Amino acid sequence: QCVANPWEDFANTVKAGDEIEGEIRNITEFGLFIGLNDDIDGLVHLTDISWDVQGDEAIQSFKKGESIKAKVLEVDVTKERVSLGIKQLTDDTVGETLANIKKGDIVTCTISKITDGGLEVSVSDNVTGFIRRSDLSRDRDEQRPERFAVDEKVDAQVTMVDGKARKLSLSIKAREMTEEKKAMADYGSSDSGASLGDILGAALAKRNTASNEGDDN
Repeated sequence: QCVANPWEDFANTVKAGDEIEGEIRNITEFGLFIGLNDDIDGLVHLTDISWDVQGDEAIQSFKKGESIKAKVLEVDVTKERVSLGIKQLTDDTVGETLANIKKGDIVTCTISKITDGGLEVSVSDNVTGFIRRSDLSRDRDEQRPERFAVDEKVDAQVTMVDGKARKLSLSIKAREMTEEKKAMADYGSSDSGASLGDILGAALAKRNTASNEGDDN
């Protein structure tokens, strides 16, 4: 008489993409082991617990014996392994937003916290970033975090998209330099006789006009 292989039976009833619920049987440095039936445990690897929280911090909110839901990522009968994911139960909204932002983009940020080292900002409901003190202005006298206010909106240029840390590095100074370079190209030429102040003044006026028109819409 053949004894049924519990892994084959499991694979016949549970497929990748299914949502399951089970009790946490063990917590290790690799992740969470979830009891799926008497014979089989599934592993939620550390990297599949949360989109936003990484490493050991990701497992700190879980307790042995707790019942949790997870999504089946893979059932491997040969290796007798079931891979599960908790973060896959929800959309990766931060990752989706970051995928649409690239280095060099100019974005509008809202200041959330002011520190001696710079400004913590939010770029959207779920994406945050940081503007270092040295990036607050081209003018060194203006590189003072205290001249800004919480909830104030500022335009800054993206200098780095950190997919792993899931945040942005931004620079007002880089934005100013980019705008100055563009203004020189748009309004200035060597024989025009216009001063840099005239050129930047024209560019700033045009930018403010465009901004005001946007506010009116």
